[in-house]
Amino acid sequence: MKQLLTQSKWARWTALGVVSFTMMAAYFMTDVMSPLKGMLEATAGWSSSDYGLFTSAYGWFNVFLLMLFLGGLLLDKKGIRFTGTLAAAIMVAGASVKYLALANVLPTQGTLLGVNAQVMFAALGFAIFSVGAEVAGITVTKAIVKWFKGHEMALAMGLQVAVARIGMAIALIFSNPLAQAFGNNVSCSVLFGLTLLVIGLLTFLLYALLDRQYDRQAGKINASAEDEFKLSDVKLVVTNHGFWLIALLCVLFYSCVFPFLKYATDLMVNKFGVDDKWAGFIPGLLPFGTILLTPLFGSIYDKKGRGATIMIIGALMLVGIHALFSLPVISSWIYAVSLMVLLGIAFSLVPSAMWPSVPKIIPEKQLGTAYALIFWVQNIGLMGVPYLIGVVLDRFCKTVSAEKVSYDYTLPMLIFTGLAACSLLVAFMLKREDEKRGYGLEKPNAGKH
Repeated sequence: MKQLLTQSKWARWTALGVVSFTMMAAYFMTDVMSPLKGMLEATAGWSSSDYGLFTSAYGWFNVFLLMLFLGGLLLDKKGIRFTGTLAAAIMVAGASVKYLALANVLPTQGTLLGVNAQVMFAALGFAIFSVGAEVAGITVTKAIVKWFKGHEMALAMGLQVAVARIGMAIALIFSNPLAQAFGNNVSCSVLFGLTLLVIGLLTFLLYALLDRQYDRQAGKINASAEDEFKLSDVKLVVTNHGFWLIALLCVLFYSCVFPFLKYATDLMVNKFGVDDKWAGFIPGLLPFGTILLTPLFGSIYDKKGRGATIMIIGALMLVGIHALFSLPVISSWIYAVSLMVLLGIAFSLVPSAMWPSVPKIIPEKQLGTAYALIFWVQNIGLMGVPYLIGVVLDRFCKTVSAEKVSYDYTLPMLIFTGLAACSLLVAFMLKREDEKRGYGLEKPNAGKH
């Protein structure tokens, strides 16, 4: 063959398409329980603290057992095909445990380790699933760098995120109606997500075939030892100031968004008076905005640059949006919809520039470890913040009446606002570091090999 597969637009975009479906399935399963908090409280006896504990399980194994870090090392040593296939299989296994717990197939009566047994088993399944989901995330990101470096890399990353967030949107909008259609059975929604994950495993196997063909063509299966990842390369990653600023921006920014979405449906019910069956539609608007805007902003970064500036604008918008959500006097659903649209714009700006900036700071052979460490730091926030919000709601924001339990979300939204302000500070620090070190975050991507 006269042309490398990465030089072929058809091959590049086909590779992107198949791995994007795997991540779409992962995003659906990650957020499938977000619109079901009220239903779990009403039908299964869960509390806000139980829900917060379950949600925090996403980071248990990744943070405390360093599974995500080990996944990054595995990715750099064993490659994309092996690591991605393993990650997809782990997602299926974890989702299966979660489904069996919610379907009461596992012994869910009584307590386990002092916690409602169903909550603990569901959390365990979610924790296993998260190992696969996070390792799949770094694997797919490295795959995009491999296939699109020197081409439309930021656009490709933006499109992958956009497709993945279709899964998030479907979960936020349809999870509650689907459960209600089967008699308020939350396990039905989880079973649908499990089915998507099985299909996602099969699509990644298709990618593996294409990737193997490229490696054979490029002669990379038996790479020279000097190009291989070494354990000592970890030191080069963790001593890089730019790496740590990207990691801090990631954890602060995503801690303002993903944990917020876990409670956004309940926020719509308690603050804006939206019926719980349709409350998920409003936060479900956010992914649809990012579907269009993340690739757009990525394309701008590819052609015009200004990556650090894009991240600053996104973080600044996030501060304002969460501050406006915290205002207790405004309770119109139209106001909520407007803020959610703006949040979608902010949620498009930062990731569209942040993820394509990492290869400018870290060499390609160390990218798996670098992305894994960034995701590990991110998981600390994704584990701690949802649990914190659940405890705050139960202890300080809960009102019990004869008719229902209600929550005041003013204090939780102020917590999110504070985290957003910290992300803005780090974004400014990253731009200053770029000016000092010359990473090229303000320069275009396309045509740079």
